[in-house]
Amino acid sequence: MNLDKFLKFFTPKDHEFFPLFEKGAQNLIKTAEVLKLLMATEDPEQQITYIKQIKELEKIGDDVTHTVYDQLNKSFITPFDREDIQELASNIDDVVDTINGVGQRINLYKPKTYIPVFNEVAEVIYQASIEIELSVRNLKDALNNKDKIMQSCITLNTLENKADELYHIGISMIFENEKDAFELIKKKEIMETLEKAVDKSEDVSDAIKTILMKMA
Repeated sequence: MNLDKFLKFFTPKDHEFFPLFEKGAQNLIKTAEVLKLLMATEDPEQQITYIKQIKELEKIGDDVTHTVYDQLNKSFITPFDREDIQELASNIDDVVDTINGVGQRINLYKPKTYIPVFNEVAEVIYQASIEIELSVRNLKDALNNKDKIMQSCITLNTLENKADELYHIGISMIFENEKDAFELIKKKEIMETLEKAVDKSEDVSDAIKTILMKMA
């Protein structure tokens, strides 16, 4: 056992990083909840309200990530490798940022209508956020919760596959039914950004699996 692992053996389980990870994951859930509301309405005034809420939550996510980085600079002993802490915090924030990207595109493009698949992918993003929060919460006692964490990672992979299918359905629907070239471009951009948010969720899963492998 090298010195770093020896020191980490004595690190308290309630390390300051874990509440920050949980805060970031809980903020992600809130952001995904508002995204579902945004994707469920074509009313411009309601859209503006939800887009603003997502932007506010995106700022909270940025603050959490910056706090993690600050804490890294102050900490001599960390619960797992520094690069993995940074990767996990950054990846959670990336999901929130991408959801905000969906909102900003709707705000910028102002599509006249949605397609049903938008709402379906928003639900996938929400379910992914639930699994991320669950896996992050279980990281506090990762060795005893390894099976639960891995199950969440498997579910995240399944959700990503589902999002891929919905993406292809959505793109096909847009090109088949949308006659207005400008509206086609708008909807395609929104569809791509929604699907990207699920891809970012799987990046969180990859970061968590890396942490578990190093603990083995």
